[in-house]
Amino acid sequence: MRSLPLRRRMTVAVALAVAVAVALSAAVAYIAVRDQLISEVDRALQDQVGFGSGPDGPPGGEGPPRFRRLPVGRGGPTPFIQVLDTGGDPIAQLGLERQALPVDDRARDVAAGVGPEFFSDANVDGTHLRVLTTQADRDFAFQGHRLGAFQFGRSLEAADAVLARLRAILALVVLGGIALAVALGRLVSRNVVAPIAHVTEAARHIAATEDLGRRIEVETQDEVGELAEHFNAMLDTLERSVAAQRQLVADASHELRTPITSLRTNIEVLAEAESLPPDERARLLRDVEEQTTELGMLVADLIELARGDEPRRESEDVRLDHLVGESLTRARRYAPRIRFDAELHPAVVEGTRERLARAVNNLLDNAAKHSPDGGVVEVVADVHGVRVRDHGTGVDPADLPHLFDRFYRGASSRGRPGSGLGLAIVRQVAEQHGGSARAENAEGGGARFILTLPVTPV
Repeated sequence: MRSLPLRRRMTVAVALAVAVAVALSAAVAYIAVRDQLISEVDRALQDQVGFGSGPDGPPGGEGPPRFRRLPVGRGGPTPFIQVLDTGGDPIAQLGLERQALPVDDRARDVAAGVGPEFFSDANVDGTHLRVLTTQADRDFAFQGHRLGAFQFGRSLEAADAVLARLRAILALVVLGGIALAVALGRLVSRNVVAPIAHVTEAARHIAATEDLGRRIEVETQDEVGELAEHFNAMLDTLERSVAAQRQLVADASHELRTPITSLRTNIEVLAEAESLPPDERARLLRDVEEQTTELGMLVADLIELARGDEPRRESEDVRLDHLVGESLTRARRYAPRIRFDAELHPAVVEGTRERLARAVNNLLDNAAKHSPDGGVVEVVADVHGVRVRDHGTGVDPADLPHLFDRFYRGASSRGRPGSGLGLAIVRQVAEQHGGSARAENAEGGGARFILTLPVTPV
């Protein structure tokens, strides 16, 4: 069953459900009609018992039992009437039909006075009968035998004919219901499976062509429509991610071209070191060292950006004030000419400690880079996130909207070492943790960088 296509499985399931329902309904209808027909025959047999006049003569006499005929409205004459003695042996047939009725142990118990009356089915010369066995009055005798029981029988042939026609009709109804269920199941499954087929077709198309622009038209508001919406949303996210990766590769290729070209040129010149003056050779070696360092920093930032696009797999509760304190210790070691004033308040953020530390380090490095010797960098960490302010020349208003873009270098940053990816990493970390990053010019000079995070107080 599981190997069948979904549409065929749904058709089979609907057909089976309808078939079971129709079959049960037909069975219930058949049983109800059968019971009704048999109950009418049973009622006529019981009426015949009450319609008898009893044996002729006084009690103890030998008069034959006599029974009046039932009116047609109550079933008409009873064809089979058999008299049993107290031992259960037939002693006379009084009805229109003279065939003997079968006598079993239950009938003998009734004749002996130790069993209740009962209805049973019998077959006499190929005729299906309904038989009522009931006790007789033992004060009377007939043909030298004490009366023990009477047996009244009526044919069930008419009822059997009605039931046979009913079985044929119900069988046709069941088959027609199954056929209709199959047709409706195919129609319903087609409508239900169509959106899923569109999803499958779109996935197959994307796998074959790598075209992420394909979308599924949402036609319903049910679970299948919701699946199509989520599939489209997944494609949107994937398309943005792929576009961002392609842009990152393009930008990285552009940014790497310059230092690699310069490094290769200097190395080619150094290859002819015998013809270079010592001071020129020393300058070229310093340039190669600086370019190698810059290239290493650029590659490290590119790797960090690429890692940041991955979903967070591990998160923990991080004390933001402790993390910023550790980053300040690092910053003071790498920028001893800058004074860092910190105001740290206990706060907790859920996230990846390594990524958060990288974002804070980048903010502190950026502030130190744009501060004059002996300048002050003010750092605040609290339930609102992290705010870092330098006292440098500030940011050109035209550069503010682009400071967190990849490889963007503002007017004040040109000529300084750096990859142009530090603040882009800050924004990426902030968004990955449900926050944001922005910059503004502070009153009194300098710039303020604000890293907002979903922080809770301790």
